[in-house]
Amino acid sequence: MTSVRPEHEYDPLTDPLPPGAHGSPWFRSDNLAPDASAPVQEPVSPAVPEPAQDPLTQAQQWYEPGPAQHQQDWRPEPQAPAPLPVAEPEIPISAPIFPVPADDGTVALRSAAEVPSPPPVTGGRAERRRAAKGRGRRAAAPAPAPAEVPRTRAEARRAAKARKDSAAVIASRVIGEAFITLGVVMLLFVTYQLWWTNVRAHQEAGSAAKKIAQDWADGRKPDAFAPGQGFALMHIPKLDIVAPIAQGTSKAKVLDKGMIGHYDEDGLKTAMPSDPTGNFAVAAHRNTHGEPFRYINQLKPGDKVVVETQAAYYTYEITSSLPQTPPSNVSVLKPIPTGSGFTRPGRYLTLTTCTPEFTSTYRLIVWGKMVDDRPRSKGKPDALVE
Repeated sequence: MTSVRPEHEYDPLTDPLPPGAHGSPWFRSDNLAPDASAPVQEPVSPAVPEPAQDPLTQAQQWYEPGPAQHQQDWRPEPQAPAPLPVAEPEIPISAPIFPVPADDGTVALRSAAEVPSPPPVTGGRAERRRAAKGRGRRAAAPAPAPAEVPRTRAEARRAAKARKDSAAVIASRVIGEAFITLGVVMLLFVTYQLWWTNVRAHQEAGSAAKKIAQDWADGRKPDAFAPGQGFALMHIPKLDIVAPIAQGTSKAKVLDKGMIGHYDEDGLKTAMPSDPTGNFAVAAHRNTHGEPFRYINQLKPGDKVVVETQAAYYTYEITSSLPQTPPSNVSVLKPIPTGSGFTRPGRYLTLTTCTPEFTSTYRLIVWGKMVDDRPRSKGKPDALVE
């Protein structure tokens, strides 16, 4: 039992001012009232409270008994028993807890202490930003270790030899490049044959037609036409074709220049349009080099073909055709062509070209007979006017 000193025994001159004096019973308002029986004392300024000390030490200092109270055994009131210590959680309260993907595919709650922290970022701002985005994710797989450097010269030579391509690989690469080159060359050749030869042939045929027209305007009348010399124009209104006719069937001088060649060689000499009777036979390319006879297979009986010379217009009417015959069949060029259906002499027209298209295996033959012979002074024939 703790003894408490009566309020009237408090001596403000000798006893120190305890902390929290404003709540002490000695400073209550009723204790500050003047007492008639108590002797009047001089007011003393309160002492400045000392710094906070241990509660037990303060209690011993505040309630240390004076000389008159040594006989009293004063002890502080017993403290309530301290509660049993609580075991701290495995995860510190200060460590944040958040879901982290586990190795088994589930999401487990782990603290920041269990999650490995990413390595410090030492790069620029972009690297720090990428590192901040990647925090909390699983760390990237470590980079593969560099290949071991050979320690001896023999090992270095073996490693260099292993890195070289084998003979089969080199051979396949060479063959592949050869095929690619061959393909490019063939593509260029096809482009030249199907496009550029036509461009050049049209230019040369146009120049030859202008020269023929100029010779007629100048009044030149040659006695004989040299091989490769143009002397007439052929009109095929149905096919919208106007092409110059030159003497001979030479490929280099006549046919490859986009012109129509007149058979006038030894053994294959045919008549001229102005002859009273005979077979005026001509040839031209069906494909490439201007291809003036490409569509003569579309000519039907009754279609007109006009041969224009310096003196007259000769109009022929298509009568028949032979779709295919060997190149050696020269009987189609006779004065009375074999297979044409003509049985007696007359003034005939024979058109020859290669077939099938893009080949020279066979020949395509188209025949016609003259139906009109008109001098230039009478104007163009009806076939050209219409």
